Amino acid sequence: MGKVAKQSIQTTIFSYIGVVIGYFNVLWLYPYAMDASQLGTFRTIQDLGLLFVPFAQLGVGHGITRYFPKLESNKSAFLSFSLMIAVAGFLVVSILFIGLRTQIIGLFAANSPEVVDFLGVVLLITLFALLNSILDSYSRSYLKIAIPTFFREVFLRLLTGCLVGAYLLKCISFPQVMTGLVLVYGLALAGVLIYLIWLDVLNFDLNWKTFPKGFKSSFIQFSLITFLATAASTLIMKIDSIMVSSMISLEANAIYTIAFSMALVIELPRRAISQVVMPVVAAHFANDNLTEINVLYKQVSNRQLYICVLLFIGIWANIDAVYSFIPNREIYMAGKSVVFLIGLGKLFDVAFSINSEILVFSKFYRFNLILTIAMSALIILLNLIMIPIYGIEGAAGASAIVMLLFNLVKYVFLKIRLGLEPFSKETLKILGVGILTFNSARLINLDGSSIAQLILNSFFVFVIFLMWSLIFRAGREEWLWIKKQIKKSGS
Repeated sequence: MGKVAKQSIQTTIFSYIGVVIGYFNVLWLYPYAMDASQLGTFRTIQDLGLLFVPFAQLGVGHGITRYFPKLESNKSAFLSFSLMIAVAGFLVVSILFIGLRTQIIGLFAANSPEVVDFLGVVLLITLFALLNSILDSYSRSYLKIAIPTFFREVFLRLLTGCLVGAYLLKCISFPQVMTGLVLVYGLALAGVLIYLIWLDVLNFDLNWKTFPKGFKSSFIQFSLITFLATAASTLIMKIDSIMVSSMISLEANAIYTIAFSMALVIELPRRAISQVVMPVVAAHFANDNLTEINVLYKQVSNRQLYICVLLFIGIWANIDAVYSFIPNREIYMAGKSVVFLIGLGKLFDVAFSINSEILVFSKFYRFNLILTIAMSALIILLNLIMIPIYGIEGAAGASAIVMLLFNLVKYVFLKIRLGLEPFSKETLKILGVGILTFNSARLINLDGSSIAQLILNSFFVFVIFLMWSLIFRAGREEWLWIKKQIKKSGS
């Protein structure tokens, strides 16, 4: 895992820098500069734009990762061919969006009419994010994911913060903030383009006749099949926010998205590792090396679970202190339980390791398609049932249930069909340490300022977690791995 570890560490660093910027933006700048309705509009338009990306991408992102190791040459032609498919997909999505504009307006007209004014921004966000995702996949195939992660996680958030900051200083109007999002996503795309040019891997070649026999048809077939799975997976992640805006209000979506953003910190290690592991899994399948995949399956599960359990407990122990920094906290505190429910769902995702990545690059990728479509239908159904009864907690609960079921089914399938197992005695130890630390942390009741509580609570949670880890001898390999990678990244 040499290359994987190095890129994972760098990617994680950029991801957490992005988290710091994101926390500042989401927890202070956005609610301070915009009212709840404006913040709900701001997030809903972005969510709509990003929701359409996998539909326009037509599965090309995963296709690049899977088929890149099979090409010894013609890589520039492969990129050109992939971009052509993605642009064609974008044109189809654009035609459908324009044709269904009346129905889309109808979804938001009653509870969130402000969204209607900015629907034109949606497709441009989709276009730039789409092209960025294709270039991201191409760069990942060279095991160069850290810099694209910087542009996606850090640069994009910095520019977005500057955009909202300009509105706060009354330099621009709110409609200009919304149209400015297009420029932000365009500059992030330009950054990745420049990086690939600097690597000397961004060349466009339209000579597609040099591909091996059957390569294009196989690539297109795989991409189209995985496209539905990827689109449905994104639908699972984004639909709750959009349905909250549509069924309740933009203010409710502002509350929900702030809480959701807090919980997302828990899965950052998983996202960072997943970006780098995908081409490695694809290469192991190309060499029919199931043994190495199983080793990776276990390693990733234990390492990211150990870190993410600690993050979950730390966030929940500091939840009141964190909310105290948010302007108009009395409005946004209503999302407190959303943080817990979404965080729990993310822990389910983390514990089951890289099961999605393994399925996508295995010969059973069609099963991933069927399962993901079924789960996307289930999340919509659960939201329709639970949101009217429980409000934003219903949306969060529906997401947590789907994440558990989604991963459980994939785990059973991989266990039966490929004999892969991510869990071990170490998993039980880590979960035991997490439960004991969580219960111990609930007894901590410190007075003082919010900053003091945040620092002291975090310190005590870490000490308690470390104490239980030592008692049960849990996470020893994980600590050694973390120390080793930190030492490598600094050398």
